[in-house]
Amino acid sequence: MLEALPQGRPPRFVGPYRLLARLGAGGMGEVHLACRADAPTADPHRMVAVKTVREDLEVDEDFRTRFRREIAAARTVDGPGVARLVDAGPDAPSPWLATEYVPGPSLAEAVVRTGPLPVGAVRALGAALARALAAVHGVKVLHRDLKPANVLLGAAGPKLIDFGIAQAFEATALTSTGLVVGSPGFMSPEHLVGSRAVVPASDVFCLGAVLAFAASGRGPFHDDEMAAVIYRISRAETELDGVPGELRPVLERCLRLDPGERPPAAELAALLDGRDGEDGRDGEDGRDGEGGGGAPGAFPWPGGVLSLVAECREAARAVGEAAASGAGVADLPTLGPVVPYSPTAVT
Repeated sequence: MLEALPQGRPPRFVGPYRLLARLGAGGMGEVHLACRADAPTADPHRMVAVKTVREDLEVDEDFRTRFRREIAAARTVDGPGVARLVDAGPDAPSPWLATEYVPGPSLAEAVVRTGPLPVGAVRALGAALARALAAVHGVKVLHRDLKPANVLLGAAGPKLIDFGIAQAFEATALTSTGLVVGSPGFMSPEHLVGSRAVVPASDVFCLGAVLAFAASGRGPFHDDEMAAVIYRISRAETELDGVPGELRPVLERCLRLDPGERPPAAELAALLDGRDGEDGRDGEDGRDGEGGGGAPGAFPWPGGVLSLVAECREAARAVGEAAASGAGVADLPTLGPVVPYSPTAVT
């Protein structure tokens, strides 16, 4: 959800964009909702998400070199399941990038606030994300940090964010030395070996963990002790008791220890679409009808998720209207709670 910017400060600009509200923050940077300063808008679909490096951090040339390389890779990726890169400023005093804004909650927030998704929605979610991964892998790019917080749920379907670029922002030093990069609870065994061991099948493993979370509200490697989580991932010891039985066979394939035994992303999309008997499909299209989108072509989100999508869209519209009218962004109220999220389970 959106957070108001600190009060008492003038409007802030990054490149050609005016920041409207804060979307989130990480170890090295922040993400803001923004629009072009020369074209104020209240249309969320014309807004962008601007990610900036923290101003108090020193940025060396190694960072900029890696950042440019990740930007170049991101520009090759396009498709309905990926939030596209719109603009970037690698040579700015504080490097930044702007991606398509998706008016909707993250999968993490949606599950925390509304509970696990019904089977039909999980199938549709997984198939869409698998197709997005297939497109990413097709241009020789890996996501490397696929987790519920990096999946945004828009009205038309889910979108992946932070592929590749996340490394430049959050782990330049780590990836350059081959150390672990990933999110506990959603890493693959190859992540534990080091960055250079990660392959396309690693993203499929992570997607299996994400779908298990979506279906049950609990990561498949959840444990109260982080060391135990890492140990279980290293041996691919999954806990899928909370996952509906019709989804387990395909998720078990994704979560196998040997990367060669996992389905490629395109095959996984077919399995989840219901074009293979192994996944226990319920009908001709492999969906059980529990999702909320009954109209042809509508994405089958349940009602709770659709409400969150509408909430995000209206919050973005409100800050856009305020900025276009000349209101000070710092005077805007906080428009929604920031939901705390455990990387391994809903608590």
